[in-house]
Amino acid sequence: MKKKKSIIIVVVCVLAAAGIAAGIYGMTRKKGSPEAVNDSTAQTVQEQTTQEVKNPHAGQAQSVISGKWESSELAQQKAVAVMYSNIKQAMPQSNISKADIVFESLVEGGITRLCCFFENQTELEKIGPVRSCRTYYLLFAKEFEANYVHFGYSEYAADYLAQPPFHALDGMAYCSFYRTADRVAPHNAYTDFSHLQAGIQSQGYSQDYKEDYNGHFQFAPEGTETTLDDGVSANVVKLDNFAYNHPWFEYNAETKEYSRFQFNAPHIDQNTGNQLTCENIILQYSNYVPYDPNGYLNVDTQSGGEGKYITRGKAIDIHWTKDSQWGITHYYDSNNQEIQLNPGKTWVEIVLNDSVGSVSLQ
Repeated sequence: MKKKKSIIIVVVCVLAAAGIAAGIYGMTRKKGSPEAVNDSTAQTVQEQTTQEVKNPHAGQAQSVISGKWESSELAQQKAVAVMYSNIKQAMPQSNISKADIVFESLVEGGITRLCCFFENQTELEKIGPVRSCRTYYLLFAKEFEANYVHFGYSEYAADYLAQPPFHALDGMAYCSFYRTADRVAPHNAYTDFSHLQAGIQSQGYSQDYKEDYNGHFQFAPEGTETTLDDGVSANVVKLDNFAYNHPWFEYNAETKEYSRFQFNAPHIDQNTGNQLTCENIILQYSNYVPYDPNGYLNVDTQSGGEGKYITRGKAIDIHWTKDSQWGITHYYDSNNQEIQLNPGKTWVEIVLNDSVGSVSLQ
């Protein structure tokens, strides 16, 4: 009897010890054990999922020129503003479809030039053809604190280029350009990312926005879009004020973008083969005076005026103001509220006041 009791006591003690050991092992198991890895992984995944739900843009910032969410590093980087030739001999242009903002205005001789703003410059393996500076384009670039890229300049722009506020790279002064053999000068001057970086660094120009720079455009809040429900139809925007290239835009309701045409054909990027598109079009009506009898224009970028904002197949009347020569242009609707662009690409068309009647919306 005593022997049986002893056996029972031993068995109970062994089982109890095993239970206690298992409990202790469960509490003190090493992080490298399979059970610990599984628990840790599950917890990490759950924490990451919760964080993403709370902040889907962790590590990102909203671009001040496109309104899109980019990496914080890219969003903090200043754009480059490149002067593109826009005559028949310059077609097709390279990498122009990657521009986030394009300004188009008349220059002398009835032709237009394009000032193209690029945020993600690492994509730019070939840029051009690049042409010369005009004063008003330089002022447009300054509004965005962009590093301005050109090949030569008019005599009227010389005094502006010499002033400290302007960070400009002239292909005639720095080795930041090259010429191609497929076209004749002056329609064969090109640059690229590496050449731009070399030029910017050689001049000591900053590539980051200052802390107090808050951007230029206003954008629709995330999860919303600007539809201009009270606007007039604008499925086709014809700019016959530009009598040389006759550009126009056509709206695609499926993509919610406008496709660009000129010279009676789609406006194509040579590098990508893609037609140019945009989400927003701003018509900025402006006064001007000739600099001289040769046709050089002094476009008024400061006094303000009327215009139109066009997006999602609709257009509304707007007015624009600017508080100083170096300041930022603000665009307002009929209720005096600053317009909110849809995130994406924007074309700003400078329409001289005496040619507004040549612009039509269909």
